[in-house]
Amino acid sequence: MFKRLNSLCIALLGWLDNSHYDANTTVTENQIDWPRVIPFVALHLACFGIIYVGFSWFALFFALVLYVVRMFAITAFYHRYFAHKAFKTSRIGQFIFAVLGASAVQRGPLWWASHHRNHHAHSDEVVDAHSPHQHGFLWSHIGWFLSRANFSTKLDRVKELAHFPELRFLDRFDIIIPIALGACIYALGEALKIAAPHFNTNGLQLFVWGFILSTVLLYHGTFCVNSLAHVWGKRRYATRDHSRNNAFIALITLGEGWHNNHHHFPGAAKQGFYWWEIDFTYYGLKVLAALGIIWDLKTVPNAIKNAHIKIS
Repeated sequence: MFKRLNSLCIALLGWLDNSHYDANTTVTENQIDWPRVIPFVALHLACFGIIYVGFSWFALFFALVLYVVRMFAITAFYHRYFAHKAFKTSRIGQFIFAVLGASAVQRGPLWWASHHRNHHAHSDEVVDAHSPHQHGFLWSHIGWFLSRANFSTKLDRVKELAHFPELRFLDRFDIIIPIALGACIYALGEALKIAAPHFNTNGLQLFVWGFILSTVLLYHGTFCVNSLAHVWGKRRYATRDHSRNNAFIALITLGEGWHNNHHHFPGAAKQGFYWWEIDFTYYGLKVLAALGIIWDLKTVPNAIKNAHIKIS
């Protein structure tokens, strides 16, 4: 009993400090880490809170805005910058990008980038943690990041990023930014309740819609790239994996659904290779580049872009 209680306490402390968790946890391949499932499940169940807090147009609009902003933070910063170095920025810009990405509640920038780089190195092979062809759809969608084997950051994959102490801090205490965001959302709702009652909102309502519901939708939009984008869609290029282009996934993820394009040339800042392939993330990056916040956006060489091999 004492041993189990001690393990639970370690797991709970690990929610706050990842290094503490890593130092005291035995890694077992494909074993679900049940204590860490608790907040994930609780977040989903908390979506039913919309029944209690009610509806307001402001809360709905706020939830949509936070979904788009944080999806952009994942796709533009966590994915195209930290994982693939598709453009350059300053150290201050890099830190701000990391903070914005962490607000999406998808762990820290080093963890996210390291596992994604590992995915590209072994896409749809047995060691690809979220291949639906190797491990099944459910595991590729939500199981893999709840396992003990995939909890730790693969530091060997992100050596150049690990040199920055501020990034290591965000990676170690990845819950700080989400907690701060949730508290700010609640405070904003309470302030609007007093200062702008015509918005018909309050702290709890804005928190449920703007943080909880928005985060859960953000989760599954992102997860679809790991799972659905490897089984549903068209293949323009004969990559060594099963990646596919899917316009619907591209729409809900601001451009990440052009997944076969991406696996054909991962380093490009633009994943919608052709004008009809809508890539909102790239449009946003172009704006940031025009403002001088980022620069050197990598493009797809025409020879690579036009190397079509028609397959199903």
